[in-house]
Amino acid sequence: MRTVIFANGQVHNLHAAWNYCQPADLIIAADGGWHHLQTLQIKADVVIGDFDSITPQELKSIQAQGIKTIQHPQRKNETDLELALSYAVENGSSQIILIGGLGARWDQTIANVLLITHKKFQSIPISLIDSNQIIFTISAPARTTAQIEGRAGDTVSLIPLLGDVHGISTHGLEYPLKNETLFYGSTRGISNVLLQSPATVTIQSGVLMIVIIHHSTIPYQEVQND
Repeated sequence: MRTVIFANGQVHNLHAAWNYCQPADLIIAADGGWHHLQTLQIKADVVIGDFDSITPQELKSIQAQGIKTIQHPQRKNETDLELALSYAVENGSSQIILIGGLGARWDQTIANVLLITHKKFQSIPISLIDSNQIIFTISAPARTTAQIEGRAGDTVSLIPLLGDVHGISTHGLEYPLKNETLFYGSTRGISNVLLQSPATVTIQSGVLMIVIIHHSTIPYQEVQND
């Protein structure tokens, strides 16, 4: 089962966001992410959070539509997005797409990027999407291979998180790596170029963030990482 989660951050391209939603997807709104769904005229299956970004009148409207709501106290240890991710995993999601997870608040943005590296989520492909940019991670030993879909000329950046990443090999990128290491804090992996689709990236150890910037105006739905 694939899940699409709408968070309360910025969505720069609503048409692209709409294209990522498929009829069979489980659609979750993390609190104020419900407003994005309203704009897109997409019905949520679940709305989850402390509802500090949803008015009481809006909550009544959501419940009147038969949409499942899960309310948590405002004084809690998790963000609304983490609660939504946990719900998706606990309910059998095999792939998760996050929309609206990036935005003006740097603390929230950085936390959301790092959230997908949490050990309880590492075994499931999770992608943060904003318009033509996609962020996801692979981590050994949970998932060591990623396929990168797009068009020749798209930008691909490889960024080590939580420490050095060893045994990186790539195929289909302009600047290849062959069983090499990217060091934490180094910018060596920034701004590679996609030569063919799909390209592949494999690692032997560590956590690697992959950022794809599609230079076509056509939104891509082929988000695959194993």
